[in-house]
Amino acid sequence: MSLPQVSIVVPCYNEEDVLPETTKRLSGKIQNLVEAQKISAESLIYYVDDGSKDKTWELIEQYANEDRIFKGIKLSRNQGHQKALLAGLMTAEGDVLISIDADLQDDVDAIDRMIEEFETGNDIVYGVRSKRETDTAFKRWTAEGYYKLLGYFGVDLVFNHADYRLMSRRAINELRNYEEVNLFLRGLVPLLGFKTSTVY
Repeated sequence: MSLPQVSIVVPCYNEEDVLPETTKRLSGKIQNLVEAQKISAESLIYYVDDGSKDKTWELIEQYANEDRIFKGIKLSRNQGHQKALLAGLMTAEGDVLISIDADLQDDVDAIDRMIEEFETGNDIVYGVRSKRETDTAFKRWTAEGYYKLLGYFGVDLVFNHADYRLMSRRAINELRNYEEVNLFLRGLVPLLGFKTSTVY
């Protein structure tokens, strides 16, 4: 069985300060997985510039010129996080796409476990926060209230999951069939109906 080509999709908006560290950590993660023969050497990282006003796009261009692992997608103006993420998911190549925010508040090492879950037959793997110790009490309260309120209205959400997830090519192709104008990927992805799992 051939190794899966993985693409990491990263929406970016004014990320000039964090992008060098993000680039270092994500490229290191790809390299480690390639060396461990978990993913294909053709795996990539896609940065989606969502109309940044700082030097984010200049950095993306620099990384893409220096290393073939990096690809850049530049939106014409600020479209918002969800549309930037969708643009990346609809454009990126690969058997497996993993979305993660540029600030790396999510644990990059969870990608290893996501790949393992994919190998066991899961088309969607959710990255879920196991604790909110760094959040203020107000932030924890509002976050929990947010999930409970949407659940009350019948929205099928994964608790404490944002947009850190793995999706197989099969799941991405099915996502293309949704023609939603008001995007809310956290609500759409669970509707796809594929086998899913969670890593913390």
